Amino acid sequence: MVTDAEWARIRDGLHLGQVIEGAVVQVPRPGTIGIFVDVGLPVGGLVDVLLLPEWGEDWPAEGTVMDFEVWWVDSRQQIRLKPRDPRYLRADFPEFVARFRPDWPLGD
Repeated sequence: MVTDAEWARIRDGLHLGQVIEGAVVQVPRPGTIGIFVDVGLPVGGLVDVLLLPEWGEDWPAEGTVMDFEVWWVDSRQQIRLKPRDPRYLRADFPEFVARFRPDWPLGD
């Protein structure tokens, strides 16, 4: 746990869409929660189940190192992430983004 001031400093250094390399460190209950990611900061990252493929066996395994995008940061001391590799995104990701985040760039 970091102090509120340290979290504010970390958060101010992040921006939506920023690419961060991370390692999947935990996949609790595949298919139900999401994945926890170490991004080399004093706070962790999370990819929410809503962004991941429907089936847990299609999720990245613990130990997988890959690029993520900063998807959301708020007062919670956690960085919400989106996998850059489309294999690890829900099948209808473009439609999901159009509905819930219409200004989000779909990238490369």
